[in-house]
Parts: sequence; C-alpha cells; structure tokens
Amino acid sequence: MKTLQFEIQAVCPETGARAGLLHTAHGVVETPVFMPVGTQATVKGLTQKQLLEELDAKIILSNTYHLYLRPGHELVESLGGLHGFMQWPRAILTDSGGFQVWSLSQLRKLKEEGVLFRSHLNGDSHLFTPENVVDVQLALGSDIMMMLDECTDYPATPKAARKSMELTVRWAARGMSHYRERMKERQPRNALFPIVQGSIYPDLRRECAQSLLELDADGYAIGGLSVGEPRELSLEMTETAAPLLPADRPRYVMGVGMPEELPEYVARGVDMMDCVMPTRNARNGCLFTREGKLIIKQAQHRDDARPLDEQCRCYTCRTCSRAYLRHLFQAGEMAFSTLASLHNLTYYLDIMRRMREAILFGTFPAFLKTARSLAPVRTQP
Repeated sequence: MKTLQFEIQAVCPETGARAGLLHTAHGVVETPVFMPVGTQATVKGLTQKQLLEELDAKIILSNTYHLYLRPGHELVESLGGLHGFMQWPRAILTDSGGFQVWSLSQLRKLKEEGVLFRSHLNGDSHLFTPENVVDVQLALGSDIMMMLDECTDYPATPKAARKSMELTVRWAARGMSHYRERMKERQPRNALFPIVQGSIYPDLRRECAQSLLELDADGYAIGGLSVGEPRELSLEMTETAAPLLPADRPRYVMGVGMPEELPEYVARGVDMMDCVMPTRNARNGCLFTREGKLIIKQAQHRDDARPLDEQCRCYTCRTCSRAYLRHLFQAGEMAFSTLASLHNLTYYLDIMRRMREAILFGTFPAFLKTARSLAPVRTQP
C-alpha cells in the first residue's frame, strides 16, 4: 500500500508539463508546487498564520540536519512531531541533511557506512547513515522524507562523479530496506524519495535513475543541482533524468530556482521544487516583481509611493509603498524581512498557480513562450 497517492490531472502534450494532486496524510497538494523552505521548523520572517492565510501554502520544507542538532529529533517527536511542534496542519517535506553535510566539507568524512561530520554548533562528532536518517525523519513525522545521498562537488571528474553516484545508489538501497522494515511496525504515513545524482554527466544521471527505479519508491528527486554549475547544465540534467522516472510518481528537483526558471523545470516534467532564494533575497533587500528584480536600498525608491508590484495583491503590496519598505530596510527593522518575504513568496507561488492553470486549460505552451520572452533561458527542451 502506497503512503502517498499522486493523481495526474493534465499533461501538456508539447512539453510534458504536468498538473496533479499529491495526496498526503496532511492534505492535498496541488502540483506543480513550490515549497517554502522552513529550515529550522519555521519559514524565516513569517508566522504559520501568514503561511496559511496569506500564502495558502499547502506544503513546506524543513531540514533534517539542523533539527537533528537543535532541538533534537527526540524532543520534536515528544512534542507531536514537526506538525505538533510548530503547529503546522499541512504537509511537510524534510530533506536528508546530505546537502548540509556536503556544504561542511571541512567538517565531514565520507565512509561506506555513512558520513561522519562535526556539528557546526559545537564541534561534536555525529554519524549519518542511510538507516538513522530514516529514523530521524520518522521521529520528525514529515509526510515526505528524503534518502541520504552524497551531493557531488562541482566541478567533478567523471571518475569522482561515478564513485559518488554509486555510493548514493548503495545508500538508497539500504535506506529503503530499513524504511520498509520500519513501516511494518507502524501505519504508513511517511513516504521516502530516493535522489538521482550524477553531477553534470548525462550517462551517470541515466544510470542512477535506472538503478533507483528498482526501489519502486513513492516519488523521486533529482539532486546535486544548484551547486555552482551553469544553469543550462542544471536544466540539461533535469531533462535527462526526469523522463526516466515513473510517470505516475511525483518528481522533485531540489534547491531550484530563480523565478524565470520555474517554468523551465515544469516544462521538463517536474512537479515539485524548493529554494531559499525568495526569503533569503527578501531579507537582503532584493524583491521579485513582474518588472524584474527591485533592489529596495536604491535611492530612487526613497520617495516612491508605488507598491512593489502594481499587479500583486499580497499584504505587502496592498499596504506598503516602496518608500516605506526602503525606510524599514535602511533602519534595519525586523518588519522589513517579514513584509519582503511575504511578497517574494507570494510572487513565487503565484507563478506556480498560473502555470498549473495553464496546464489544466491547455495553454501552457503560450505561458512558457511569454515567460521566455520576458526572461529568456537559453536551453530549451
């Protein structure tokens, strides 16, 4: 019995873009979907009420590595899992922590058993294995869990990329075996996705995807992107791997992307995406609008009474002028991060909703053409 049901409602015949419904234990998620990142069991700058009522977010992402180190998965489990701990009633995806461990390259050591790393908080040693990463995520209680993988460095030689990819495949087999044993002792509510790796080498991406198909997972992710490679290569690797993954399962590309790139990934058959960019850029004063990026600290906004985006109906654009937002940013006021994050995430989620509508109504090719004319991306499917 599957823990996750994915219902495809429409497919664009020209591009393969899909609109669907992802049925989780905590509600239905309409796809394609962009997941706001709540690394520490919170989306930075926003309350759960804002996520629910202003953004109507159906799913968010939290980070296994950070929550494992602080406050600890045992504590989170004792307080009702992530849903009870952070009082979030809708779906949650947790990553495996593999990307964070990869980013701590000076503090970790890879072994066949797993990855030994030192906490960035206090230097204590910890070991992540394919098995205990599943256990940690089961304690967190997320609806969708990710396999432990090795995020390959960029650039990487073909030999290094193959070694890394093959380790990821072996870890995935161990993680899935452990997960299925654990599911025998509990009601299945938590899906587990393996992750396609292979760096920038199409043959390795294909080989990894084919190997992971044997696990018959509820969904599949494509990882190891947005690690410094040119964006064209990120899209090429997605285009290589996505068609090989089961058509009746959700496909998730991890850690992407810029607003203009979202339609490009959807055009390659991707259903799920996430990225810290909307909130991180917001806190740093970079706002996304239909006219392009807006850098709020620029002097031209000092006395500008207009909203950030005339077409946006988020709370920030309904109530705040550019001049006011610039003042808050220059003054270092915390309210700026909230207002800016709310706007940027609204912008991202609105793109996803318009894409979904275009797929359902058969107008996605026109949507994609318009998107490319406004912000062209060179590599096209």
